[in-house]
Amino acid sequence: MSVLVTGASVGFGAAIVKLLVEKNYKVIALARREDKLKELQNECGKNCKILALDVRDAQKIKDEIDKFDDDFRNVDILINNAGLALGLCSADKADIKDWEEMIEINVLALVRLSRIFLPSMVENKNGHIINIGSIAGSYPYPGGNVYGATKAFVKQFSLNLRADLFDKNIRVTDIEPGLSGGSEFSLVRFKGDKKASDKVYENANPLLPQDIAEAVFFAISMPKHVNINRIEMMPTTQAPSALNVFRG
Repeated sequence: MSVLVTGASVGFGAAIVKLLVEKNYKVIALARREDKLKELQNECGKNCKILALDVRDAQKIKDEIDKFDDDFRNVDILINNAGLALGLCSADKADIKDWEEMIEINVLALVRLSRIFLPSMVENKNGHIINIGSIAGSYPYPGGNVYGATKAFVKQFSLNLRADLFDKNIRVTDIEPGLSGGSEFSLVRFKGDKKASDKVYENANPLLPQDIAEAVFFAISMPKHVNINRIEMMPTTQAPSALNVFRG
C-alpha cells in the first residue's frame, strides 16, 4: 500500500512518514528541501522514496510518481499535510502576499493533489485522503483571519468529498490539531523569530508531531468499513473556550 505524505521534511510530516514506514507502508515523502528528505530517507530505509518538489505543482508530482516501481506508483493514501500560517496581525494590517500564499498552499495545492489522485482511487475502488486541518477552522482567534479560513475550507472540503465518494469505497478524514509544538509552524508564522516562536509553547505541554502521526495511523488502520470523518485534538492544557492555554 503506497502513501504520499506532503510537507514531509520536518514536523508532522516527518513523524507521519517514520511511523508509517515502521508499520510497513511504502511511503513517498514530498517536500521542497532535498537535504532534509535525504536525512529522512536514510533513517527510514528502502520503504521510503523522496520527491523534492513544490507541493503546488500537482502534475509534476504525479508525473514523477508514475516513474516509480509498482510498489510506490499507485497512491492508495494521500496525506495532505503541507500547510502554513503566516503572520498574526489583524486583518487591516496583514500582508496580502501572506494571505495569498496561505490560500495557495493550504487550499489550492491540497485541492489539486486530491483531484489528480482521486480518479485512480475510484478506479481501484480503494483509497483514503487524509487532510491535516486545524482547530483554527472551527474556533476563530485574533490574527487567525485567512489561516483559519483556509482550515475551515479544508474541513468542509473533506466532508463534501465524503458526500461525493460514499459509494466508491474512498475514505476521507480531516485531522484538526490544536496547539502543537515540535515543528517549524510558529517559526514560519513569525518569519524566523525564534523568541516569538518559543513563547507560543512556553510551559504549555503542547501536542507533538508523534501525536498527530498516531492519529493518522488510527484513521487509516481502522477496518475498511469504518470512515473517521474528523479528529479534533488538543493538548489537555488547552480548551476550546477562548482557546485557553494552561501554562503550568
